[in-house]
Parts: sequence; structure tokens; C-alpha cells
Amino acid sequence: MAFKQHEIEAIAHFLPDGTAEDVIAYMHEYKIHLKVQRDRKSILGDYRPAHGHLPHRISINASLNKYHFLITLIHELAHLINHLQYQNKVAPHGAEWKSIFAQLLHKFIAKKVFPNDIEKALHESMRSLAASTCSDPKLFRVLHQYDTSTRGIMIEQLQIGDLFQIENGRVFKLILKRRTRYECEEIKTGKKYLFPGIYEVSKE
Repeated sequence: MAFKQHEIEAIAHFLPDGTAEDVIAYMHEYKIHLKVQRDRKSILGDYRPAHGHLPHRISINASLNKYHFLITLIHELAHLINHLQYQNKVAPHGAEWKSIFAQLLHKFIAKKVFPNDIEKALHESMRSLAASTCSDPKLFRVLHQYDTSTRGIMIEQLQIGDLFQIENGRVFKLILKRRTRYECEEIKTGKKYLFPGIYEVSKE
């Protein structure tokens, strides 16, 4: 299938080299409206099924680096295919979705579009696929290394006693590392909260 140049140019700079045409082919095949969103704290991407006159819709955060963008897009595409095959009869991140996601990932891995460290992390991740890259700390850390712009640093990179600020302006002190999370105290209220180590913050 031949694609118009403007289609390739519109998406290519968000993606690893050599993947734009494959992505556009999926957009055409499943009649997807792809929207690149400004950064959202709670989600990296989103899929909404076709409804009435509306097509299938996938949105991806614009702030993601090109490898993270592609993986997130594949994640949402797997939700679309899972929906078409099973409707609401299976869990959103159940065995069926994991199988579809893994098959799609393998197609791009076979094209050697990912750096070696990401490819290795993806192979390890596929042994037990998580609901998102944020749920797989090792994969998230590897992808984070390729960010050219970021909100700050991860909590696990701070030292005990460091102050940091989260997106809404609240300031915390890192006081204790637990097994997988970090105990932090909000400066204003004295209340204690647990944060994952890969949570991105701004150091005070």
C-alpha cells in the first residue's frame, strides 16, 4: 500500500526510524483516529472503541520518547484488536490481550527498530507482561534513559532527606526506602505517603 507523504511526515518524528509506514498501515487497516496529546500524568496512552459515527480512537502522550511512543501505541493497538476479537468478554489486560501485544511487539523487534538494551528489556518484560510500561520498573528505567525532555528525576535517584516537588506543587521529604516503594513526608501537612521509585519529580 502506498501512503501519502503528509501521512508519513505527520507521524514519523514521533517514531523510531523505519516504523512510520507500518504504523500508518495499522491506522488504515483498523480505521483509527490517532491523536497525539499533551502530557498526561496518569496515563501514557488511551484506546476508545468505535461508537456510532466515531472511529476507533487512540491517543498517545507527545512527551514520550520515540521508543516509548511506539511501545505505548502497540499497547493500545493490542486493546483495539482484543476488543474486536472478544468485545467485553475478557479482561482488559488478560491472557488474550497479552498474547496480541506480544505478537505485535515481536513484529517490530524482528525489524531491529529498538536499541539492544530496550530489546533485551522487552524480551524480559514479555515473560510476564504488565498493564503498562510504568508497571514494569526495569523496562521503564531503560526507556527513561532515552528521554530528551523530562519533568525531573525519579524518586529512586534521590537521597534520604532530599526534598522534592510533584506536579501539583506539593513538597515532600524522602525519609525511608521500603522494599519496592519510598516513604515520604509532605512538608505542609506532615502526612506520610508511599511513592514508587520510578515516580518522576522535581528536586527542591
